[in-house]
Amino acid sequence: MTPTSDPRGLRAELETLTTEAFRPELADIDRLPTAEIARLMNAEDTTVPAAVATALPRIAAAIDAVAARMARGGRLVYAGAGTAGRLGVLDASECPPTFNTGPGQVVGLIAGGPEAMVTSVEGAEDSAELARADLDALKIGPDDTVVGVSASGRTPYAIGAVAHARAAGALTVGLSCNAGSPLAAAAEHGIEVVVGPELLTGSTRLKAGTAQKLVLNMISTITMIRLGKTYGNLMVDVRASNEKLRARSRRIVALATGAGDDEIERALTATGGEVKPAILVVLGGVDGPTAARLLEESGGLLRAALRAAAD
Repeated sequence: MTPTSDPRGLRAELETLTTEAFRPELADIDRLPTAEIARLMNAEDTTVPAAVATALPRIAAAIDAVAARMARGGRLVYAGAGTAGRLGVLDASECPPTFNTGPGQVVGLIAGGPEAMVTSVEGAEDSAELARADLDALKIGPDDTVVGVSASGRTPYAIGAVAHARAAGALTVGLSCNAGSPLAAAAEHGIEVVVGPELLTGSTRLKAGTAQKLVLNMISTITMIRLGKTYGNLMVDVRASNEKLRARSRRIVALATGAGDDEIERALTATGGEVKPAILVVLGGVDGPTAARLLEESGGLLRAALRAAAD
C-alpha cells in the first residue's frame, strides 16, 4: 500500500487502517457521565504498554544501531508531521538539558517547520519534497540516523524523509502504529506498535501518540545510556542550567560517591560544575584536569575512566 493523493482513494485507504477504525460501541460516548468517559479513556491507555512490549526486540535492535552511529559522531533526527512531528521535537528538545548533548546532536523535524508546532501548516505532511529539503539542510550522511514517525505509517513527509535518508547512506527507522505500513517498509528498522482503534475515531494523538512517546523515550534514553551519558541510573551528564538542576547535580554526585557536602562542593568547583568529572575526582582521587583528560580518553564513559584512574 502506498499513499495516494486521490480523495476517494485516500478515503478507502484510511478505512483500511487500524488507527482510523470506527468503534460503534462508543457511538454514544458523548451521552455518558464525565467519570465514565474518563474511566474508558484510562482503560484504553492501559493497553498501550502491552502493544509496545510486542515490538521490544525491534526497538532494541534499532537502538543498538542508532547508538553505534552516534558513537561515531552521528546525529539522531526525528521527522514527522502533526502530533508525530511534535513528539519528535519534544524528545529532541529534552536531550540537551538531560544528557548535555551538543547543538544539533539530536534534532526534531516537523513538516512545516517551527510554526507547525502550534498551528496546522496546510499540505506540509503531504510533501515528500519538503522532507528531502529539510534533510538536505542538515547535510544528512552515513553516520546519521533518521527516525520517521507517523501513526498511520503512510504520511508522505515521514516516508520521504526515510527514503531520502536511506539513499544518503544514513540509518533509518520507521515508527508507526499500523501493521504492514509503507513507512516501516521504507526503513531498515521498521517498528510497528499496533494500539488499535482510538476512543475518538482517527484521533491518533491518543493511544497512538502515547505509544510513539514511549518508543521515542526508549530510543533517546537507552541510546544515551549506551553512549555513557549515565552512571547506573544517574544522569551524570545533566546540564546544570538553573538552581533546580544545580541542586540535582549535587545530589547526583552524593548518590554516586557517598561524599559529604564539602567534598562535593570542592569537586564540582574543580570541574566547573560538571557532574561526571566531579564524580571521577571523588571516586578516582584525581584533580579536575586529570578527570577531564581521563574522560576524554575513555570516550566519556565514566566506568572506563574510573578503571583508568585506578591503574
